[in-house]
Amino acid sequence: MSTDHATNRSQAAADDAAVPGRSIELTVNGAPRRVTISDRDLLVDVVRGQLNLIGTKVGCYNGDCGACTLKVDGQIKKSCVVLAASVDGSSITTIEGVAGPDGALDEVQQAFWDNDAFQCGFCLPGHLFATRDLLDADPDPTEQDVRDALVGNLCRCTGYVNLVNAAMDAAERRRSNGSACPRRAGDTEGPQPADACTLHH
Repeated sequence: MSTDHATNRSQAAADDAAVPGRSIELTVNGAPRRVTISDRDLLVDVVRGQLNLIGTKVGCYNGDCGACTLKVDGQIKKSCVVLAASVDGSSITTIEGVAGPDGALDEVQQAFWDNDAFQCGFCLPGHLFATRDLLDADPDPTEQDVRDALVGNLCRCTGYVNLVNAAMDAAERRRSNGSACPRRAGDTEGPQPADACTLHH
């Protein structure tokens, strides 16, 4: 983030302090939350600053790098270009909400860990959500499918090879344990049950 951009945002925050806020209601990682915002607050700043969910990162404030990725009502969004006011009443899933209720990693998370798919972790939200969405839609992707799905998510550490390897590994793990089937509207985040495909029929 440029110095000028940071200065402008600091000035905007100071200006907002003098403007009465309004409340919005969200469901964040399954829990109801109410936050007070100004009309120009970005979702990423609310998630990090008010909800203290700092796994969602800030890299560009332009929607270019993917570090701020989360899900809004089941759809991937780059939260640095989403106004918080526009998601009033929505369900938000951040990277903290991906694991199961007991903290167990799902196949994608475990594959990322086992394949050293991240180093600093800054890019993890974008790559993890993109990989999960791809595998939910296509249980048996090609390597090119994976590379196409990861476009728009930048990584300065790994060179992308391990990210691709992790996605291919995750696909194999899902097929092996029987959870390789598309999620439907209303399905929760986190690991799918072993009989998930059967339950969908």
